[in-house]
Amino acid sequence: MGAFAKIALCVLAIAFMTFVAFFGRLPALRHTPIAWLHRAIWVYIPSAILALDQRLTSGRLSTALGRFGTYIMYDRHPTVLIFFILLLSVGEYMYLPGVWPRLSLIHKALGSISIVLPYLFLYLAAAGDPGVVTSANHARYMSHYPYDFSLFHPGYPCRTCDMIKLPRSKHCSVCKRCVHKMDHHCVFINNCVGYGNQHYFILLLLSTAILTLYGGLLGLVAVADSARGHNKNFSLFPKPSSWSWSQYLIALTMGIQEDVGVGSVTLLALMTSPLVWGLLAYHVYLIYCGTTTNESMKWQDWQMEMSDGCAFKRGMPADRAKDARHEAAWTRWPLEPIQVLVRTEDGTPPDANGAPGVGEWERVWHLRDVENLYDLGFWDNLVDVFVPNFPFRQVEVTSSSADLERGKRRIKKSPKPPRASSLVAAAT
Repeated sequence: MGAFAKIALCVLAIAFMTFVAFFGRLPALRHTPIAWLHRAIWVYIPSAILALDQRLTSGRLSTALGRFGTYIMYDRHPTVLIFFILLLSVGEYMYLPGVWPRLSLIHKALGSISIVLPYLFLYLAAAGDPGVVTSANHARYMSHYPYDFSLFHPGYPCRTCDMIKLPRSKHCSVCKRCVHKMDHHCVFINNCVGYGNQHYFILLLLSTAILTLYGGLLGLVAVADSARGHNKNFSLFPKPSSWSWSQYLIALTMGIQEDVGVGSVTLLALMTSPLVWGLLAYHVYLIYCGTTTNESMKWQDWQMEMSDGCAFKRGMPADRAKDARHEAAWTRWPLEPIQVLVRTEDGTPPDANGAPGVGEWERVWHLRDVENLYDLGFWDNLVDVFVPNFPFRQVEVTSSSADLERGKRRIKKSPKPPRASSLVAAAT
C-alpha cells in the first residue's frame, strides 16, 4: 500500500470515528449502523472492559478510569477545545508555507479571511453567554417564548437551580446550569449552545466548512502542480485517458510527497469537510423546522409514544387565562398554544379534568398532526436565531392575528413578508 493510500485511510478512519463518537446519537441516525457503532463505542465495548477488569483487578482499574472518564465526559474542561485550536493552528502551520507563495493576490485575501473567521467565531461562541438563566434575567427570558403545552409545560421547577423551568430551556448536566433555548452542550467550544450564542455557533460551522473546503481545493491544485513537476502529462481531473489508475495514484502520491505537510493537511481538510458541512446542514434543517437538538430529541420521544398509541391532544381555549405565577403575561412570540399534548401509561384517554384544555381527547399517531408552536417559517426562524430579542410583536396578540400567522406558516412554508425596518431597529 502506497503512502497516499495509507494517509488517506488513516485520515478517513479518524474522521469517521470522530463523527460516530460525537454525533452517533442524533435522532436522525437512530436505527442505523452509525447508531449501533456509537452504542458499541460508548456502551458495549466499555461494558466488556468493565467485566474483564472486574475479574482481573476486582474493579480497581475501572474505578480509576471511571473517575477520569466522568471528568472528561461530564465536567466542563477545555481539552477538546484546545485540541480543536491545535488542529487548526498546526494544520495551517504545516500547510501555509508550501501553498502561500503560489497563491494569487485574490486568493491570499480570501484565504486570510477564511483563516481568521473560524478563530473569531470560536472565541465568540466559547466565551459568550449561551443564555444562562439567573434570577436577574428569568423574567426577561420568560417573555421570549410561551409554553407550548407539548414539550414544555408551566410550573415545573428545576431541582438543581431552584427556579421555574423556562419554555425551551434545559439544565445542562455538564455546565451545571439552566440554559435558555438550549440546543446542546458542545465539547468543541467548551460551552453550551443556546439562545445567546447559537448564531455564533452556526457561523463557526459555516466558516470552518468554508475553510476546510477552500483549503482542500487550493491544496489539491498545489499537489497537482507538484505532480506535474514529475510528469508533465499529469492532470488532476479528468484522469489522463491513457493512464491506468495505478499510474495516476503513483503520480498523485509523488505530488503529495513533494511537500508532506501540504499533502497531509489537504487530505485531512477534504475528508473532514463533508462532516462539517453535514453538521451545518443538520443545524440549518433544525432552524428550518423551528426546533433545537434538545427539542428534536423530545419530539422523537413523542413519536415513540404516538407509535405506541399513548399520546393524546385536545384544544386550548383562545381566551385562556394565564397562570401569573408560572407564565409571562405577555411574550414577544406572535403565537399562543392551541393544543395540549399528554401521554398515558396504558394508552387510555386521560381524565377530562386532569389537564388543561377543553373538548374531547384525540389520540395522535403522527408528529405532523401536532403543531410546533416555535416554527414561524424559515426566514423568521433565522431572524430569531441571528437577531436576539427581535420583537415579533409589540402589542397583545389577538386570536385573528394568531390564526393569520398560522395560516401563512401552514399554507406555504415561506415566511411572512420581511420587516426590514424592525430588523434594523432590533439590530441597532
